[in-house]
Amino acid sequence: MPKFRKKPVVVEAVLYIGGGNVAGEVPEWLWQAMLAKNAGATNGADPFIIHTLEGDHVASPGDWIIQGVKGELYPCKPDIFAATYEAVDA
Repeated sequence: MPKFRKKPVVVEAVLYIGGGNVAGEVPEWLWQAMLAKNAGATNGADPFIIHTLEGDHVASPGDWIIQGVKGELYPCKPDIFAATYEAVDA
């Protein structure tokens, strides 16, 4: 059976800590999604919902919110994030 390797791509991501907050500064791409009502927590309470073309996705506290290569947003569980991504120098 053929095997495939994921192409190395650089993404931006922030750690969702709950209550509508992320660790550190909110990046511009997430602010824009929240202003457009494509992502956010109602009244600062969980869950944090990300609206996508595939449907709504929920970011739970401890999940990473990723901006993909085409500007799409999606949540990622911390164990999958750690197995898939590594930090790069800015």
